[in-house]
Amino acid sequence: MPITTNFHTHTKYCDGKSSPGEIVLQALDLGMTRLGFSGHAYTPHDPSYAMSPETAAAYAGEIRGLQEKYGNRLEILCGLELDYFSEQDMAGFDYSIGSVHYVFRRAASDGTAAGKAIAGAPASNASDASAADTAVPAVADAPESVIFADGGWYIPVDESPEVLSWAIENLYDGDPYSLVEDFFSQEADVIRKTRCQIIGHFDIITKFQEKAPLFDEAHPRYVAAWQKALAALLPAGVPFEINTGAISRGYRTSPYPSLDILKAIHDGGGSIAFSSDSHEKSTLQFWFPEAADLARRAGFAKHVVLGKNGYEEMEI
Repeated sequence: MPITTNFHTHTKYCDGKSSPGEIVLQALDLGMTRLGFSGHAYTPHDPSYAMSPETAAAYAGEIRGLQEKYGNRLEILCGLELDYFSEQDMAGFDYSIGSVHYVFRRAASDGTAAGKAIAGAPASNASDASAADTAVPAVADAPESVIFADGGWYIPVDESPEVLSWAIENLYDGDPYSLVEDFFSQEADVIRKTRCQIIGHFDIITKFQEKAPLFDEAHPRYVAAWQKALAALLPAGVPFEINTGAISRGYRTSPYPSLDILKAIHDGGGSIAFSSDSHEKSTLQFWFPEAADLARRAGFAKHVVLGKNGYEEMEI
């Protein structure tokens, strides 16, 4: 059966190109049955791509108006994509996608960034951070997008291969698998941290692997890292999205997660949801037929959709 739903959709309110109204009209033209908006929620250390709480309120107001206007033709949900470090009250929103866009690398006690650093969530809020938390250690040529705050570095994993390469060299002693392990350590905790209804782009750390590989996805440490995260997440019963966004934007030729990971999700009793991670109206259902074929190859016969009454399963 064709996939007529999408729950990962960005608009002009964050880093998308289309307005909510334009997207709804496109969804109607495509014959879609359900559409979920998922604007990027506020992240204190980097508000550049996300919605402020005030902007999120305006975003929700516009989408509620579209629900009233088109609700008899299209089920519209108003959600948010929560980063692991987002701070956003979910009151008034229908659902969330939980994603990891940044790895946090804590500085060592001596202010260096060498392998002594401890990965994990910030130990304190910026408001009560000590001088050691706010003093930026001397690290060579740090990219602007790698932000030092809360006593460590927030490393954007989907910014560019150059940023990841810099982080591996300067913050991880040249060991890419330590970065991978830190990423999947946060990924393993994303449901607890965000209370999400969909797990976003589980292996986005591989975004640049096709054109600028930084590690071997068959390496035992890489495999062990994602397997450990999967084992932590599967018992919660939250669906993993098959995300085609990096294909539509020209970074990849296959979706997140990889086929091996999809097979492991299936074999572990997990579920999937299809999403385009759309940033413009023309990509609402991008690569969905091919994604459905991939899901079948992994063993799935059904996918999960969101509705006003929670999860529902549909045939692929």
